[in-house]
Amino acid sequence: MDKEILACIDKKNKKFLQTGQISKYIFPMERTEAHKKNVSHLITRFFILSIAPDGTISYLVQKRGKNKKAFPDYFTDSSSGHINWAINLDLIKIKKNALRELEEEFGIPPREVQKVIFYDLNTESDEIAYIFLGIVDWNVPLRPDQNELDVRFSRFYTKTELEKLLEKEKCIDYSKKIWEKLLNANISSLFEKKIEQSIEKKNGIALFIGRFQPLHHGHIYVIKQILKSKKKIKIGIGSSQLSHTINDPFTSDERKMFIKKALQKRGISSQRFTIYNIQDIYNAKKWVDHVISIVGEFDSVYTNSDWVRELFFDKGIKVEKKITIFKKHFNANNIRNLINKNDKKWKTLVPKEVVQLIEKFNGINRIKSLNDKSNTP
Repeated sequence: MDKEILACIDKKNKKFLQTGQISKYIFPMERTEAHKKNVSHLITRFFILSIAPDGTISYLVQKRGKNKKAFPDYFTDSSSGHINWAINLDLIKIKKNALRELEEEFGIPPREVQKVIFYDLNTESDEIAYIFLGIVDWNVPLRPDQNELDVRFSRFYTKTELEKLLEKEKCIDYSKKIWEKLLNANISSLFEKKIEQSIEKKNGIALFIGRFQPLHHGHIYVIKQILKSKKKIKIGIGSSQLSHTINDPFTSDERKMFIKKALQKRGISSQRFTIYNIQDIYNAKKWVDHVISIVGEFDSVYTNSDWVRELFFDKGIKVEKKITIFKKHFNANNIRNLINKNDKKWKTLVPKEVVQLIEKFNGINRIKSLNDKSNTP
């Protein structure tokens, strides 16, 4: 049997998961070793519901098998499990982990899950849980794994049945709290987000968020495409409080200058864009409201980050289609790596005026020095 390699993270870096920066901070470790050393690692929790033709909602609840090492005979979520380590792990891959666990534990294949939404990110001791909600057909067949679950009690429950179960039976606290919230939630509003977009606001103001570490031709391409259909663009500098780190070497003022110089060079009037600093607050649930409090009103969001897209969509805000161009090349991480390796190809990926600013800020030596420090034992 192949060893299970988990996606692990240092405790000091757990807060960065709230910003969607996953692959930069996780590292692989074999499951047994991670548990033995109490190393923080990522898991998924999936809560599945079904809606019958008459509107009745049922909740798929799992009862853990009596032979489980942790919480035997406890009721919990619908399915859960470790997230396997992968290069460039992101929210989409994490969602696939959740779907895999559901199929393994209840025999429900991904094609039977009609809708999946990201619900929350929760720290549970050494486990950081990515929590998803899913909708399946009301008569989907269940094939619970008898080696994992108590098949007698792992099934769909009505609202009344679940309320009694949570009150009288042994339940894992983390899952119990979420089931209680779902019992009192408007399920339709959770899964059917209303996109507020009036005719008057159409083609108005767009929000584009990036970290611009540094700004490159890919960013310029996106901005120009947005301005073809929008009157104005609000540009948010994400993680604006960070600088002089291996992933965020440039200050917010330096990044703002990158943007201003590049757009000015291309004849884009300063009347058509405004730049905002957006600091991380390390709280995914409140982040969108935090952004809105800074930038004010806008009609839709442009971003290629699946994490950011999910957070805005969950708030009922219109999220536009992704705009990309050669993303493997026009990628800030790739550019910083090229700079660190003395590969002059990076200068072809960045506007000339931004190259000049990077050199002016001594950014090349800064990036190399930060990399040297990170590689020092």
